[in-house]
Amino acid sequence: MARVTLTPTALTAAGIADPAGTASVAGAGNGFTLPSQGSSVVFLRVANASGGSGTVSLLAGAGTAAISAGQGPILITVANSGTQWVGPFESARHAQADGSYAIETSVIMTVTAFIIDGRRSA
Repeated sequence: MARVTLTPTALTAAGIADPAGTASVAGAGNGFTLPSQGSSVVFLRVANASGGSGTVSLLAGAGTAAISAGQGPILITVANSGTQWVGPFESARHAQADGSYAIETSVIMTVTAFIIDGRRSA
């Protein structure tokens, strides 16, 4: 199975309805690709109902834009029946060669991506 494209929800001053998220496929090489978000700040909401704790990984970047990729991936443990908010993430550490982010989970989890564009106002 390949990575699925995760479409982010923009957080705005007007508010948003709570999106449902997208279920992941567990394991290396699976999970999600979050397309490049330019200068937007990225956060993830990760919910785990798999029956045991699991890990969500935001992989280290690749390519010339990822100057901090040597710091490695970010790994966050999410308890069973738990929800974890993670971020913000920076492209200098996590952007892949095409500008996207690669997200993997060790168990099936529901992931929702949110972005905030700091250049816009209400």
